[in-house]
Amino acid sequence: MTSDRLREPLKSVLGARTANGLAKLGVETVGDLVRHYPRRYGAPGEMTNIGQLHLGEHVTVMAQVRSAQVRSMRSRGGAMLEAIVTDGSETLQLTFFAKRAGVLRMHEDKLRAGRTGLFTGTVGEYRGRRQLTHPDYLIVGVDADSEDQAVLEASRPIPMYPASSAVPTWRIGRSVRTVLDPLTEDDVPDPLPAALLESRGLPSLREALQLVHVPDTTDDWKRGQDRLRCEEAFVLQTALARKRAAHQHLRSVPRPEVADGLRDALDSQLPFPLTDGQVTVGRDISADLASSKPMLRLLQGDVGAGKTVVALRAMLQVVDAGGQAALLAPTEVLAAQHARSLRNLMGSLADGGMLGGADGATRIALLTGSLGATAKRQALAEAASGAAGIVVGTHALLSETVQFADLGLVVVDEQHRFGVEQRDALRDRGEHPPHTLVMTATPIPRTVAMTVFGDLETSTLSERPAGRAEITTHLVPADNEAWLTRTWQRVKEEVAQGRRVYVVAPRIDDNDADGPIEGSVDSDQSESATPLDIDDALVAEDPKVPLASVAGTVDELTSRPELAGVSIGLMHGRLAPEDKDAAMARFASGATPVLVSTTVIEVGVDVPEATMMVVLDAERFGISQLHQLRGRVGRSSLPSLCLLVTRAQEGTVARERLDALAATTDGFELAERDLELRREGDVLGASQSGGKSSLRLLRAIKDATLIEDARRDAYALIEEDPLLEHHPVLARAVADWLDPQREAFLDRG
Repeated sequence: MTSDRLREPLKSVLGARTANGLAKLGVETVGDLVRHYPRRYGAPGEMTNIGQLHLGEHVTVMAQVRSAQVRSMRSRGGAMLEAIVTDGSETLQLTFFAKRAGVLRMHEDKLRAGRTGLFTGTVGEYRGRRQLTHPDYLIVGVDADSEDQAVLEASRPIPMYPASSAVPTWRIGRSVRTVLDPLTEDDVPDPLPAALLESRGLPSLREALQLVHVPDTTDDWKRGQDRLRCEEAFVLQTALARKRAAHQHLRSVPRPEVADGLRDALDSQLPFPLTDGQVTVGRDISADLASSKPMLRLLQGDVGAGKTVVALRAMLQVVDAGGQAALLAPTEVLAAQHARSLRNLMGSLADGGMLGGADGATRIALLTGSLGATAKRQALAEAASGAAGIVVGTHALLSETVQFADLGLVVVDEQHRFGVEQRDALRDRGEHPPHTLVMTATPIPRTVAMTVFGDLETSTLSERPAGRAEITTHLVPADNEAWLTRTWQRVKEEVAQGRRVYVVAPRIDDNDADGPIEGSVDSDQSESATPLDIDDALVAEDPKVPLASVAGTVDELTSRPELAGVSIGLMHGRLAPEDKDAAMARFASGATPVLVSTTVIEVGVDVPEATMMVVLDAERFGISQLHQLRGRVGRSSLPSLCLLVTRAQEGTVARERLDALAATTDGFELAERDLELRREGDVLGASQSGGKSSLRLLRAIKDATLIEDARRDAYALIEEDPLLEHHPVLARAVADWLDPQREAFLDRG
C-alpha cells in the first residue's frame, strides 16, 4: 500500500508560502515534489553562456561575481547595489534597490568578487546592457548551514529544477531535501517487482530519488535516472498489457469481404492504381474486419500518402457486409472536405436511392453542428435508417441524438484532436463494439507508436502516390525587407500562372494579444501553434514585435504594390461554417487565389492548384505542424514552394527545427528529428492525453531498447497476474501515473 507520507499536502510540511509557489508548478504533495526531477545538473566552474540570453527570458544563470558595489542615488533618493557577473567573456549586471544603503550590505557581503553563484530573474536592458533586477540567487559554498556542509555542497553536481519566478531552482532543491531526508524505505513503496530490481541490478525507489536529488557525483544522478526511466517504461507497458488482456474478451460483428460489392466497384473505377502499400495495408484491415475480435488499428501515412482511399475501401467492406461506417473529423472544414472527397471517389456509388445512382449504391451523410434544421433531420434519418452507409461528421456525430442502424466501423481522423471521452462515445454504443481505425497524418516513429499506442496494430503508408511534385522549402529572415519583397513578388508570379497560394498566420486578429486563439469546439479546436512543439525560451523572438494575424496580414498584403490587383481571401475558425465553405470555394476556383488563414487548413484540405505556401512567424509552430501545413501544397504534378518567414536566430532549437524542415520532406525523418530536439522526454504530455501525469524521463527513440525490454517483462507479468492482485504497489502506480483518462487514451489512440 502506498505510504500516506507521499500523499501529505506540502502546506503541512513546507508552509503555505512555499507550497503555494510549488502548486503553480503542479506540485502539491510530498509525492509530487520528490517526483519533480531536476531538468539538468550544473557544476561549479561550469558557466552559463551569457551571450545567448534574450530579452524577456526568465533565466537561471551560473556565473562568477566580478564586482559588487553599493552607492547612493542622488536623483531619486535611496541606494542601489550594482553587481557584475561574468561567464569568463560576457557580463551581466545585477541591480538591487533599497531606501537605505544598509539594507543592501548583506547582498554586497555575499556577492564578493571571485564567488560563483546561481542567479534567477527576467532578462532586461538598461542603457544597452543586459541586466537582472532584484534577482534571486544562491552563492555556491556559502549558502549552507556549516563550513563542512558548504565544502560538500560546493563539490556536488547542482540540480537545476524546472522552476518559476515565484520558486527558483535552489528553493525547490531545499524543499525537496526537507521532505526527502526523513523518508524511509517503508515510506516509499516500490512499484517495480523485487525480482526485476534484482535481475537488473537497480536501486530501490527511495535510493533512486536520493541519487537524482542529492547526487555526490555525476554517476550518481545518472544511475538514479536510469532506474526511474526503467520504472516509467515498466508502469506504462504494464498498463498497456493489462488493456490488451481485457481486450481479448470483447467481440464485434465480423464484416467479411463481399465479392462484386461496392468495394470492388470502387476499385474498378478509381482513376489511379493503388500503391503496393495501399494494397498490403488494405489486406490487413480487411482481415481484421472479418474477425469477431474488434479491430484496433492505427493507420499512419505521411502527407499525401493515400490514407483516405484505404479508409474508404474499409468502410465499403463494412457497408457490403450490411453495416455502417462513421468517419469522425476534428473540424467542420475537414469533415466537409472528407465528404466531398468520398463522393468524388465514389461517384454514382454514393447516390443510393437517387436518380442515376448505381445498383446497390449507398449514401454519404454529413452531420455537423452548424447544419440547418432540415438538413440535420435528413442526415439523422439516413443514419438511423441505414440509408447512409457512411456518415461523416465532427463532434456533432457523438451526440446521443445520433443513432445508427448497425454501426460496424468507426474511423477517427487526426485522433490527437479529440478528447478521450469523445473518441470513446461511438465505440461504447451498442451490444457489440464496432471495429476502429485510427488515422494520423503525423508520422510516428516505431518506438513512439509502441510507447503511445501500445497494443494497436500499426499500419504505415510510406509511398507517395505517383504524379505528386516535390516541395522546395526555404527560410526567409523576417527582418530582411528585400527577401520579404521578393516573397510577395513570387506570390504574384504563382497567381499569374493560374495557381493558388496559402499564407498562414498564427493569430486571428491583432486583439489576440496573448498569441494564437483557438476556435469553437465544433469548428476548429486546434487552430493554434502546437504548445508542445515550442520552446519559448529558445525561440529568441523580439517581444516588441507582435505575432502576425490573419486580419492584419490581409490588410498588409492588400496594400503591398507587389500584389496589386490580386484578390486576397481570409479563413479562420471564428467564421461561420457557410463563410468557411464560401472562402474555400472562392480559393479553389481562383476567384481569390491567395488565402490568408490560421492552421484551420492544416490537415485534409485539398486544392491541387495550390503550389505555394508562406508561413509567417514560422518559429511559433513545431516540426510536425509545419510539415502538415506544407502538405497543403504539392498535391499535383506542379512544382511547389514553401517559404518559412522567421525571426529565429542561428543556434536556437527553433532555428534547428526550421532548418530540419527545409532539409527534407520525409515526415518520418522529421518526426524522429523533432523528438531528438525536444529537451523534455514527455512522450505523453497532458495536452495529448488530458491527464495530469506525464512521462518525465523516458525518451521514445533514445530508450527504445529499454521500452522493448519493459514491454516483454510487463506482458509476462500480466500473463501470470492479469489483475495485479499480487503486485498491489504496481497496481497503485498504474492507477496514479496512468489515470483512467490516460489509460483510455493509450488503449484507443
